[in-house]
Amino acid sequence: MAVNLAVKFMPFVDEKFSQDSKKSLVTNNDFDWSSANTVKIYKITTAEMTDYDRNGTGASPSRYGTVSGLDAATEELSIANDRSFTFAIDKLDSDETVYQLQAASALERQIREVVIPEIDNYVYDTMAENAGTKPAAAELTAENIYGEILKASEALDNANAPETERVLIVSPETYALMKKSPEIIIDSEIGADMRAKGVIGMLDGASVVKVPANRLPENFGFMLAHPSATVAPTKLEDYKIHEDPPGISGSLVEGRISYDAFVLDNKAKAIYYQEVSD
Repeated sequence: MAVNLAVKFMPFVDEKFSQDSKKSLVTNNDFDWSSANTVKIYKITTAEMTDYDRNGTGASPSRYGTVSGLDAATEELSIANDRSFTFAIDKLDSDETVYQLQAASALERQIREVVIPEIDNYVYDTMAENAGTKPAAAELTAENIYGEILKASEALDNANAPETERVLIVSPETYALMKKSPEIIIDSEIGADMRAKGVIGMLDGASVVKVPANRLPENFGFMLAHPSATVAPTKLEDYKIHEDPPGISGSLVEGRISYDAFVLDNKAKAIYYQEVSD
């Protein structure tokens, strides 16, 4: 005789592992997109230095040299991404899963596991694609990783990028090489506020941030960047839960987010991206 064994579902959800976004460490929100989809910023040229004509014997009527005008070109930043999602949760589904299928928790899960990773992917792809310095892809090893990072630091120095607030973004694989390097000593004595933001240590004055490989471009090695170079606005972030809307017995969840990322032309050299070879 067959016996139907009892089955009991526990009031517990096996959640996927996830990480908070760390893009705020390498980007900024310096511009205001309210009431506009496009922001224009000026790029002003400068004048060349020349020798002062103390005796007034030169060809120019001015002893300061030939008067030149300054150009004021504009750089347009238009937000391109207008993304959305929606799903419904039936009342019986919620009841018969011991209320583990609830709109609020489902929305939080959607943001954590879908929305945040998508935006991170877009931001890091944009930074890598528009980095001011992109050397040829190279094989990174425990023996050469520190030298390659020093090249990045030197490039930012020569571009007059600010020496403070630099961030070194690494994949878990690259971080493992750094830990094996006999030359690298990562200063892990950092404040709780920095650790809460995702900083795992300091190296030569730069904050070291480890980002999951699935949020980074393919063949990502490392990136040294200053947050002033990349603007990452979120123009609209709108999430709604409708209870018993027309046609649905239960909850209707809707979300919309408008975002983008821009590397400023005159600050692109503050991003150094090293790709690894296949």
